[in-house]
Amino acid sequence: MANLSLKINGKTYNTDVDPNTPLLWVLRDHIGLVGTKYGCGIAQCGACTVHLNGSATRSCILPISAVTGMEITTVEGLSENGTHPVQQAWDELDVPQCGYCQAGQMMSASALLASNPKPTDKDISAAMSGNICRCGTYHRIEKAVKLAAEKMK
Repeated sequence: MANLSLKINGKTYNTDVDPNTPLLWVLRDHIGLVGTKYGCGIAQCGACTVHLNGSATRSCILPISAVTGMEITTVEGLSENGTHPVQQAWDELDVPQCGYCQAGQMMSASALLASNPKPTDKDISAAMSGNICRCGTYHRIEKAVKLAAEKMK
């Protein structure tokens, strides 16, 4: 066990966990931020996507020891009350069907828009390609990314 200090959503948390524990489980089980979901456990589906220093990253296989000193943002950290343009676009276009993958989808979309405020269709496809939606809401997701880009202007 190790006492590690983490900066998550602008707050500092001290955890006493095995340094090899994946970030996902520290977020969910130790800190109580359950918006980040477990999907596949092998970083292939995108449900566990968070931002590390602003970049979309899979948290299910990332050991907590690798993220100390980094700024971690979860879906809860996009905004306190759902006012982030990505969250607004998702709501306006009624993107989720079952909703399980949507936190990861929104985190990938928000990272894309932070680095590329005017993404092309190809940019959106490339940025979102690592996020799987079992319900097949890809068309609505793409529309929501475009709407969020408009809202961010």
